[in-house]
Amino acid sequence: QVQLVEPGGGLVQAGGSLRLSCAASGRLFSINSMGWYRQAPGKQRELVARISTGGTINYEESVKGRFTISRDNVKNTVYLEMNSLKPEDTAVYYCNYISVIGAMEYWGKGTLVTVSS
Repeated sequence: QVQLVEPGGGLVQAGGSLRLSCAASGRLFSINSMGWYRQAPGKQRELVARISTGGTINYEESVKGRFTISRDNVKNTVYLEMNSLKPEDTAVYYCNYISVIGAMEYWGKGTLVTVSS
């Protein structure tokens, strides 16, 4: 079992910045990927960004150049720095953990990010 704790959400004005973090604990595997997904009302959950243990990164097109994902493999923590936020970024952001070798996937409870105009 893996637990994901993801503080950092909140309210921010358009153009502002916010930093999310997610710490994983429990039965972890050394080779994994962690990332952020988001879901807005009436929309499907979508990938925001992912980063593997080796540093391979993938971003959703709309956040490229604005968001930065990083991780600390020692702390088992992933970060999402969000800049130039837009109202369209408003959503519940979920931390995700995937272990390919262990064939496991876990989700955080989600944290609400609200971007006002």
